[in-house]
Amino acid sequence: MALQLTSKDYVEYIKRAYDLIHANGDYITELDSATGDGDHWSNINMGFEKLVEEADRLETLNLFEEFKEIGKIMMSVIGGSSGVLYGSAYLGAAKTLKDKEVITSKDLCEILAAMLEAITARGNAQPGWKTMIDSLDPAVTCYKESIEKGLSEEETFALVKKAAADGAENTKNMEAVRGRATYQANKGLGHLDPGAVTMSYQISTLMDYALEKLQ
Repeated sequence: MALQLTSKDYVEYIKRAYDLIHANGDYITELDSATGDGDHWSNINMGFEKLVEEADRLETLNLFEEFKEIGKIMMSVIGGSSGVLYGSAYLGAAKTLKDKEVITSKDLCEILAAMLEAITARGNAQPGWKTMIDSLDPAVTCYKESIEKGLSEEETFALVKKAAADGAENTKNMEAVRGRATYQANKGLGHLDPGAVTMSYQISTLMDYALEKLQ
């Protein structure tokens, strides 16, 4: 059975991502307090909380409009640079969904790739700079390679989930190039980047939900 996610399915994923992010508030805040302002979790949690509040409305929209609306909400609700980056990510991803009624596995890869492109461009950042990109970039690379190899969707989702988690974990070995961590003597070396961790939560939840929809 091939993956087909509707607008309603994507809202269900948003709810699950919110639950995971919300449940890890203390952990994410602790990570952020070690290298940054300590407000990453409260900002990202607020954004997802607003999306959940708007769930009934969002799931009635077509995918293109839904993603645009998610982008607008995130940009207006999430504070700091994360709001702009997440907003840009969803507005960029929306462009891949024009005239589409469902999201296939290939579409999902294109969505994540468009998000990566938008975040990289808007944030003027690169992989290895200890940011959310360091979870998203390896996930996109893995997704594309899995499709090229002709792997099953089950295998693909598992590999992408692992790539995102491993990418977040690898930020512990990176020195920050942007943000508050750059002011520290060790530039955050030895600490996980909270933005990469919350990004990995989202990708992991999305891959788990995609796998569930296949069964």
